[in-house]
Amino acid sequence: MEDTKVNMPLLGDEFPEINVQTTHGPMNIPGDMKGKWFVLFSHPADFTPVCTTEFVAFQKRYEEFEKLDCKLIGMSIDQVFSHIKWVEWIKSELDIEIKFPIVAANDSVALKLGMLHPGKGTNTVRAVFIVDPESKVRLIMYYPQEVGRNMDEVVRAVKALQISDRQGAVAAGWPDNELIGDRIIVPPATNEKDAKKRSDEYECYDWWFCHKPLEK
Repeated sequence: MEDTKVNMPLLGDEFPEINVQTTHGPMNIPGDMKGKWFVLFSHPADFTPVCTTEFVAFQKRYEEFEKLDCKLIGMSIDQVFSHIKWVEWIKSELDIEIKFPIVAANDSVALKLGMLHPGKGTNTVRAVFIVDPESKVRLIMYYPQEVGRNMDEVVRAVKALQISDRQGAVAAGWPDNELIGDRIIVPPATNEKDAKKRSDEYECYDWWFCHKPLEK
C-alpha cells in the first residue's frame, strides 16, 4: 500500500528549507526571508475563481503587510509559466498587479509542507504559514478547497504575533475584544506573593486575569 502520510511543520518548528522557482526567480525559503516575517500561502490551482479572489484580496492588503515588514509568498503546484500567465490575466482583466512571488512547487515540496491531501488528488489545499524572523513557524491555518480565506484575519494574526512577542498575550478578537479591547493580558502570577500584588499593579478581574494598556 502506498504511503500517503502527510508531513507538515508544527508550531515552533523551523520552516523546512525548500529551493524553488517563483514568478520572481529562484528562491530559497526560509533562507532568503531570514530576518523578516513572511506569510506563505498555498492555493489549489491557477485560473480558478476562489483562488483569484484570494490573490486579489492579498494584493489589496500588500501595503499593510509591508508596513509590518512581512513578505507574502503564494504557492501551488502549477508550473511557473501558468503562474505568470495568471498574473498577467489578473492585471489585464482586473487591473490588479500581483507584487508578491508565486512558487511553482513540485509534489515533494508540497508534501513536505502538508499542502497535498491524499484524498484531494494533486491540488494543493489552502494552507497559511506565518513564519517569524528566526524562521520559526508561528501560526498555521488550514482551509478546505471550498472555502476562501479571510485576509483581514491573516493581517490581524501577524500584528497579534508581533505585539505578543513584545508586550504579552493578546485576547480573543484583538484589538476588539469584548472584555478588554486592545489591552494586553499580563501573564498570571506563579506564586502567592505575586498574586497578592497583582491587583495593585494592574487592572484585574482577578489575580489570574489582569491586563495593561497596549504600548503604541
